[in-house]
Amino acid sequence: MATTVTLKRTGAKMPLVGFGLWKVTKETCADTVYNAIKEGYRLFDGASDYGNEKEAGEGLARAIKDGLVKREDVWITSKLWNTNHAKEHVEEACKYSLNLWGLDYFDLYLVHFPISLEYIPPSTKFPQEWWGLDGKVHPNKVPLQETWTAMEKLVDSGLAKNIGLSNCQGSLILDVQRYARIEPQVLQVEIHPYLTQEALVDYCKLLGIAVTAYSSFGPQSYVELGGHKGATSLLEHDTIAQIASKNQKTPAQILLRWALQRGLAVIPKSNNHQRLVQNLASTSFELSEEDMKTISGLNINLRLNDPVDIESSLAIFA
Repeated sequence: MATTVTLKRTGAKMPLVGFGLWKVTKETCADTVYNAIKEGYRLFDGASDYGNEKEAGEGLARAIKDGLVKREDVWITSKLWNTNHAKEHVEEACKYSLNLWGLDYFDLYLVHFPISLEYIPPSTKFPQEWWGLDGKVHPNKVPLQETWTAMEKLVDSGLAKNIGLSNCQGSLILDVQRYARIEPQVLQVEIHPYLTQEALVDYCKLLGIAVTAYSSFGPQSYVELGGHKGATSLLEHDTIAQIASKNQKTPAQILLRWALQRGLAVIPKSNNHQRLVQNLASTSFELSEEDMKTISGLNINLRLNDPVDIESSLAIFA
C-alpha cells in the first residue's frame, strides 16, 4: 500500500501515517518527537493551541543535528487558532508558530476551526484557548473569506507550502471553493467508526481534497478530558477485538487500517514506544471488505470534538 498521498495543487507527497501532538506534554514532547523520527515517523501534526510547538521543534532540531533526517524529509503541519482569524493577525500567528518550531516554513497550515474569536496577543496569553481573559468565550465577526485570503498570502510568501481547513463541513468547503484563489489541499476532521462521515469524505474525493482523520481511536482521547460522552472505548470494543484477533493485529492497528483503507491519512499519538511503532505499521496489511463493512457499521454519528459543548453559540455542526 502507498505510504503517502499526493496533494492536487503542489504534487507534494504527504505521509499517510503521522504523529499527532495534541496532548503531548511539554516535558516529554522533545523526546517524543525525536524518538518518533528515529522509528520512522515523517509527519508531525501540531497546532498553536497545543502549547508544545517549541518543545516539538527542539526534538526535530536534535534529530536533524544528529543526522537522522533533513528538514525536507519531514512534514510539519500547524494550525491557525480562532483568535487570529482577522487578516492582520494570520501572518503574525503563522510566524509566531514557525519561530517556536525553529522553522522557515510549514508543509501544511490549516484553519483550526471555522470560528473567529476575539484577538488576544500571545504576549498576554498563550496558547489563547477558547476563553478570553475574563473566562468567557467572545466570538468575533470575521468572515472565513477574509481569513482564507490571508492564508493564501502565506503560500505567496513561502511561509506555508500548502494550506487547508479543519473541522469544516461540506457547505463551508463549497463556499471557500467559490472564492479561493488557492483551493484547500487538505481537510482535517474527526473520523472514527462511531463517526464515519462517508458523505464528507466522498465530497472531498470529488474535489481532490486529501482528508486527514483525527481521533481515530474515538472516545479514548477524550476520557481524561471527561468528554468521551459515555461511549465504549473502540480499543476495547468486542467487534474491533474480534477483527484484531482474526488478523493478528492490535485493536489500534485495526482502527488505523480501517481509515487508511478508506483513503484517509491518520495522525495517532502514543506515549508507549511499542504502540508508536505498531501504529506506523498500519500500512502493511489489508482488511477484508467484510471487516471494513462491519467496522463502518458501528457508526452512531457520535461527535466528540464539538465546540457547542464549550459555548452554545458555536454550533458549527448543527
